Amino acid sequence: MPENMDGLFGRWDDNYVILSELNNRILSHPRDYASCRIDEEKTRFLPPTIRRPSFRDFYAFLQHVQSARALRGLPVAEEWFEAPVFYFSNPNVFAGHGRSLQKPPYTEELDFELEIACIIAREGKDIPVEKAGEYIAGYTVLNDFSARDVQRREMKVGLGPAKSKDFASGLGPWLVTPEEFVGRGKGKGFDLRMTARKNGRLISEGNFADIHFSFGEMIARASRGVTLYPGDVLGSGTVGTGCILELRPENTDGWLRPGDEIELEIEHIGRLRHTVSA
Repeated sequence: MPENMDGLFGRWDDNYVILSELNNRILSHPRDYASCRIDEEKTRFLPPTIRRPSFRDFYAFLQHVQSARALRGLPVAEEWFEAPVFYFSNPNVFAGHGRSLQKPPYTEELDFELEIACIIAREGKDIPVEKAGEYIAGYTVLNDFSARDVQRREMKVGLGPAKSKDFASGLGPWLVTPEEFVGRGKGKGFDLRMTARKNGRLISEGNFADIHFSFGEMIARASRGVTLYPGDVLGSGTVGTGCILELRPENTDGWLRPGDEIELEIEHIGRLRHTVSA
C-alpha cells in the first residue's frame, strides 16, 4: 500500500482492490485487527486528498440558492436550472478534522457551510453522466468556510466569490466509497441526514437527497472539454439551512467567533469538527 493519498489515487484501481480485500478480512476477523483501531482524540487527521488537487465547489441545492438569492432581493436565475455551476476555490488550505481555524482578520461575519464532496478516482475528460459514477473514489464532509461581509462586496463586482472563500475549507475525516450507499439512493443523491452543531447545539438539519443536480451531472459538467485528475475535489454546495447566512445570526448566537466549535455530520460518512481561533 502507498504511504500517502497521492500514491493511493495515483494507482486507484490497483489500490482499491487491495483495500477491498483488507476490508473483507477485517470484517471477517475483527478480533485479529483490534490493535489497528485508532484513538480519534489522539489522532491528527489530514484531509483525505492529494497535496495539490483542484477544488471545484458547486451550487447544487435549490433551497440554499433560493434563500441566498432572496436575501439580496433576487429570484433564482433561469440559467441555474440549465446546468450545475461551480467556482474554483483554494485547494491549498484544506483543514483536516479537529484542526483549529484561524479567523481571518478582514471579516466580522465568518460562516460555515455544510456540504458533501466527492473525490475523483481516475483521469477523465468529457465524462458522460451515466459513466460518472466510475470516476468517484468516495464521499466526504466539506465545510466551505466563508467571509460573508467580504462576499457581499465582491459579488457586487460580478466576479467571485474570491477573497471571501480562499482562507480555509474543512475536509474529512473519512473517505467513504460509493458501494457503502447501495440501497440508500433517493432523488439525485442518497438518503443521508446532514446536520450542523455550533458549540454542541443543533442548528441545522438537511438531507443529501434534496440535491437538485447529481454528482454525475456535476462531473459531466466539470469534465466537458477539461480533464479531471485523481484527487480532484468536487463540492456540492450548501445543503438547505446549512449556514448562518440562511439561518440568520440572531438565531445562531451570531457569526463564528474565536472559541466557537462547529461540527458538521453526514450520516454514514462522518463528523467533521473545527474550532475557531483568534
